[in-house]
Amino acid sequence: MPAFTTLLSCLTLLSAPAARLRRCFSLNEPALGRLIGCLVLSAAGGLNVAQADTSKVESYLQRAEVQSYIAETASKTDLDQAWLEELFGAIGRQDRVIERISSPAEVVLNWGQYRQLFLKPKRIAEGRQFLKENAEILAKAEREFGVPPEIITAIIGVETFYGRLKGKDPALASLATLAFDYPPRSKFFRSELTEFLLLSKEEGLDPLEITGSYAAAMGVPQFISSSYRRYAIDFDGDGKRDLWQSTEDVIGSVANYFAEHGWQPQGPVVEQVFPKDMAYRSLLRKSLKPSLKAAQLAEKNIRPRTVSKRKKSLLELETANGKQVWVGFHNFYVITRYNHSSLYAMAVYELSQEINKSEG
Repeated sequence: MPAFTTLLSCLTLLSAPAARLRRCFSLNEPALGRLIGCLVLSAAGGLNVAQADTSKVESYLQRAEVQSYIAETASKTDLDQAWLEELFGAIGRQDRVIERISSPAEVVLNWGQYRQLFLKPKRIAEGRQFLKENAEILAKAEREFGVPPEIITAIIGVETFYGRLKGKDPALASLATLAFDYPPRSKFFRSELTEFLLLSKEEGLDPLEITGSYAAAMGVPQFISSSYRRYAIDFDGDGKRDLWQSTEDVIGSVANYFAEHGWQPQGPVVEQVFPKDMAYRSLLRKSLKPSLKAAQLAEKNIRPRTVSKRKKSLLELETANGKQVWVGFHNFYVITRYNHSSLYAMAVYELSQEINKSEG
């Protein structure tokens, strides 16, 4: 009889909407599947249900610092405190998020390895197809914002493989984890957590249903919450800013992001140079922001073919065949405003060049 009762409980769980179960148990979909599997096996006598006990998973609402955050956020915004308490009572720490942010690809890979991730034939071919299928929208974005179609396309290609890989981590739980359990950047992610909650209200989204990257970058262009609120636009004119389903909004929003960060229409991005000695290394900087004048480069016998009066940066990138040296121009710096990594900006630029080449 007890086994039969357990089985009935399992069947009740199986018939409930997945979203409700995730909220109830603070689990992502894979973990939810394991839980239900455990319950069914337990009913059949094959596994002790205690192995699937979720009572030990602490919700964030149980923590004093989160309660303080909720009270402060409710007092400073128009967000309802009871609504916030319900949300934080439904989520808990995501250990996977801490693991992922502690070892991003940019940290552990050199340029040669990183390049191989994004300059594959399939990504290039699908980029050309995206460029062709959305030529009219991309042309409109270039007219309004000055950003080339291949750059917009490459951003989308690097970020989510043209919308295919938008991320499956629960955004609210991810942000809470980084805000309250990742001290190195807790201030930033606490701010992003508030932005996310405001964004959810403004756009009529369910915070518990939104998924994204481990750092809660969302939609096809992977905007973080503050960027979504600040730079996303309604490019298709339907009254909504939809970065999941509207290709027009995605393209327009990426272009707007670049324009707002100072993209120079028809300006250079980056150029490889070939120094005769190692004297150039004294010009290398940790900062991505351009700080070198042409005269400083010339003193080290670095004279890029591209003429630009603006300050430049110098990059040294490691590959299997040795070091490469590149001069970064203002537009290269603008790409790093999307993701603060020179490797990322190089991947976007080189993918854009491959996409823009004629097939054959």
